[in-house]
Amino acid sequence: MFIFGLKHRNIYKLVNKSTRFAAVMVLLLVLVAVGATWLAPYPPEETFFDGLTLEGAPLPPSAKFWFGTDLLGRDLFSRVIFGAQTSLIIGIVANGVALAFGTVIGVFGGFLRGWVGVALMRFTDLMMCFPALLLAIVLSAIFTPSLWIVAMVIAMVNWVQIARVVYTQTVALAERSFVEATISLGATPARVLFRHIVPHLVPTLIVYGTLGIATTVLLEATLSFLGIGVQPPTPSWGNIIFENQSYFSTAPWLVFIPGAAIVLMAVCFNVLGDALRLMLDPTMGARRT
Repeated sequence: MFIFGLKHRNIYKLVNKSTRFAAVMVLLLVLVAVGATWLAPYPPEETFFDGLTLEGAPLPPSAKFWFGTDLLGRDLFSRVIFGAQTSLIIGIVANGVALAFGTVIGVFGGFLRGWVGVALMRFTDLMMCFPALLLAIVLSAIFTPSLWIVAMVIAMVNWVQIARVVYTQTVALAERSFVEATISLGATPARVLFRHIVPHLVPTLIVYGTLGIATTVLLEATLSFLGIGVQPPTPSWGNIIFENQSYFSTAPWLVFIPGAAIVLMAVCFNVLGDALRLMLDPTMGARRT
């Protein structure tokens, strides 16, 4: 038992360290995205006459160009910084819209139930039948891709999981004794919903909101890599990789650096989301003890 407890303490210390590291990295990414205009040494679309070799190849990292240059002679460091801004804007906007839409569908479906709940959940099931990536590709092909269109497209394919989780929790909360007691005392449906059910959903929404940013960033990078996401010259990590993939063997930093940024942001938001789940979910807290 002593060895078992010691192992668990070591695991929790490791989890706490990884959580702190993830929180610091997320904070740094947010600061970089917010301060991109001041942090980037050059405009992201500026092309330098000395930004290519005599043969027309990108330059490797140097004192002037910290991350080297891309295929057009633009500073990769500046483009990666502005790419963080693009990815974070899409992550927050798309995830916020998906969270709001999924919450509304799930809450009203779970609280009203009857034919309204059945109709809303069948609509959710119908949307879940389509693979998210395939649906995003179709929607991006229909609408002219731009920063905000891509954000809305991603939101429209990510709300279904949130709606399902919120629906299940709302149904469970509506059958709890404190809700039934409130109804028996004459409380209106609106008061029961917004004072006794929705507040109990906040921890779940916070966790899904954090985890969803990582999923959104990855989906945006995928769409941009396929050429149907954020369009150049607006930089995003996905379209930086897409533009420079032909130089993968001769200038690998053009693909590795934005790829590493995508992985770092996704992992940090996932770790932070898991930590919030452990903090806000009482059942998880009981398991830890």
